[in-house]
Amino acid sequence: LLFLNQLQKDLEEVKELLTKATRKRLRDVLMTEKHKLELEIKNQPQPKPKDVVEEEKSLLGGYTVKINNYGWDQSDKFIKIYISLNGVQKLPAENVQVNFTERSFDLLVKNLNGKNYTMTFNNLLKPISVEGSSRKIKTDMVLVMCRKKREEKWECLTQVEKESKEKEKAAYDTSDPSEGLMNLLKKMYAEGDDEMKRTINKAWVESREKQSKGDIPMDI
Repeated sequence: LLFLNQLQKDLEEVKELLTKATRKRLRDVLMTEKHKLELEIKNQPQPKPKDVVEEEKSLLGGYTVKINNYGWDQSDKFIKIYISLNGVQKLPAENVQVNFTERSFDLLVKNLNGKNYTMTFNNLLKPISVEGSSRKIKTDMVLVMCRKKREEKWECLTQVEKESKEKEKAAYDTSDPSEGLMNLLKKMYAEGDDEMKRTINKAWVESREKQSKGDIPMDI
């Protein structure tokens, strides 16, 4: 755009000089330059209207955001995933795309407030029907409907979640109750905030003091 402005200023100056030039040789040189500048200006890409520029900027600009927050529910036939996205109902329907496979789905929301939003679920706990699954656009929300192949209750959404729960449960289901309690305390300490850590430390010190005095037979 800056280069185009310079060319136009050069052309104006050449035209100004032509009105003052009287010598034929000088006029021929100026006329040649005039034609050259006009051709250059003609071949320059024309600036686009502001609304077109803003639309293109909106489509191409921004960045992709990975969605991590969602809610879910289930009925006998469907697993329902609720994703909150402000203003999503204002988008063209084709901007909200979901691709299903038997054990996964990908959500892509394009150009929502200058950003793209994605969410991927792999290794769903149980198989779903691709043909029977769909998505619905609601006010400030996308609802992904995964049709269950078998009408049975899902304990969680993915195989990874199930394995994680089983490992956690195994850590506490021990034949020694004190070992299960210790594992639980370790987890609470690792995941807790400063207040939680102080509380656990205090309880630990007090239990050790009581044990050393013989008040309680506690072996942890």
